[in-house]
Amino acid sequence: MPHAVTIATPGLQAIILCGPGSSFPTFTANPDENPKALLPIANRPMVWYPLEFCYRAGISNITIVCPPSASQAIDTALKTNPFLTSLPFPRPDLLAPKDLDQNTGTAEILRLPELQSLVTTDFVVLPCDLVCELGADKLVQAWMVKSASLADLIQDTRTSQGTHHSGGLSVYYQTKTATPIKGEETDFMASIPLPKNSSVLPAKGSLFPHLSKLVFSMPTDTLKDLLDEKKGFPVRHDLLEEYPRVKMVTSHRDAHIYIFPQWIMQFIKENEHLETIGEDVIGWWAKAGWQKGLATKLGLDEILRRPEGEKGDDHNGSTDTRKLHLEHKATAEPTTVVTIQTPHPKDTDKNPLESHDEKNDPSLAVPPVLAYTHPSTPGAPIIRRVDTTQLLLQISLQLAKLPSIEEVGSAEAASPFAHARKVAYPEGVKPRTTIAKADSLVADNVTVQEKTSIKECVIGANCQIGEGAKLSQCLLMDGVVIGKNCKLTKCVLGRRSELGEGCVLTDCEVQENLLVEPKTEAKEEKFMSSSGLEATKEELDDAYNDEDDDDEEDRSVGDNSEEDDDF
Repeated sequence: MPHAVTIATPGLQAIILCGPGSSFPTFTANPDENPKALLPIANRPMVWYPLEFCYRAGISNITIVCPPSASQAIDTALKTNPFLTSLPFPRPDLLAPKDLDQNTGTAEILRLPELQSLVTTDFVVLPCDLVCELGADKLVQAWMVKSASLADLIQDTRTSQGTHHSGGLSVYYQTKTATPIKGEETDFMASIPLPKNSSVLPAKGSLFPHLSKLVFSMPTDTLKDLLDEKKGFPVRHDLLEEYPRVKMVTSHRDAHIYIFPQWIMQFIKENEHLETIGEDVIGWWAKAGWQKGLATKLGLDEILRRPEGEKGDDHNGSTDTRKLHLEHKATAEPTTVVTIQTPHPKDTDKNPLESHDEKNDPSLAVPPVLAYTHPSTPGAPIIRRVDTTQLLLQISLQLAKLPSIEEVGSAEAASPFAHARKVAYPEGVKPRTTIAKADSLVADNVTVQEKTSIKECVIGANCQIGEGAKLSQCLLMDGVVIGKNCKLTKCVLGRRSELGEGCVLTDCEVQENLLVEPKTEAKEEKFMSSSGLEATKEELDDAYNDEDDDDEEDRSVGDNSEEDDDF
């Protein structure tokens, strides 16, 4: 149960984007029945965490967006899963736009008609795989305070003469932790410090010291490609001329927590080249604040001068459709050049590369994108995206170490992610067993036989652990059956999977409903059904007894490549 809301509802809407889970191939082979949003993190459905984040911020107007094919599974979970049904009222709405599929980009989602009509005020966008222990009310408060006075924020006199539109906020966190994940995605970000007010010291716990103005952002992989191609860093002199004190980092990651003003929906609608929020919307918006002429090319001058709430043209062919392209010129100074194509006849005689300096209205100030960079100090609240199996395991084990409400004494004093008890059903644990309660979670209706050892593990509901089993740093989803004398280390087992007696597995993944043959020994292997369908115990028994050893057709190692989610 989330903590009681401590602030008034700020009038924000929340959009939670639920993607297909392509980075979890072992556990989302059938994304319609087992969507990523329902994978368990520390025994709670993944989507519970961003929902709980919203309720802590006082946001009750929440919409979960998913592909139509996954809507039934998520809707059923919202009505039946005890963690989701225990969330406060009002319940979140579920939206499944008809044109949304598994490959739709995050910005493209916000361009869909259903989302354009849904968003009527400033809003928050969250991914379904977000775990954020930080007080959501603090982020909302930082955004509301800093965006209310843009002139004081960026010390730019043009702001008071121009528009009064709010800016945005994006959250970043450090990936180089005490237990880093090999190959975890990172983002390149450049920011400048905000002016300090020496007469007023920030309150203890304030996020203001960690806020900066974002001026450049892109995935680190994209930056590396540019560096390899151009043999240098592609940055314009405009940036350094405007902001000599630029801080650049490559070990942080965009948490995909965005607080947006309503006008950003029109910005996305009118710029059809924008595909993703993090790379395209945030990236172009941040650069428009300093790159000469870019705000005009993006149409921000028109959007920001409209009265609040007024819509622009529908761009049905009678008006220009802006299409921006990155064109990297092979010059002595590598630079990113933005070109524009405008099909309107009256512009056909103009050079698309001409300078827009003379067109820039000095009264136009692009509202800034603020960057909150989460400190990586020990004991800092957890902020992490959980979009790979390795992160699913690590973050679940990290949350398992949080003291339970029973240990702390009250829900108010415990972490919002603390469970009521470390072992929810002690009656199911036989004598002569070892369970490290300090770093483990054991859910309801779990039976643990004698002589077992469970250390630093998360055990889902209805699991059965056989006699003599040894488990270390493992995640078991609901209904897993572990045979006698199995030894598991750093493994993730899908729902209702079963391990035969005497299995020894290290760094392995097992698909849901799959039976692993007794005495199997494996390391860094993915056990999956080659057909993508459930493999029954009888089918596998027949395969194991076959003289031709056809069991490889029913059990195969999955592709080790990791695909990024589109959203």
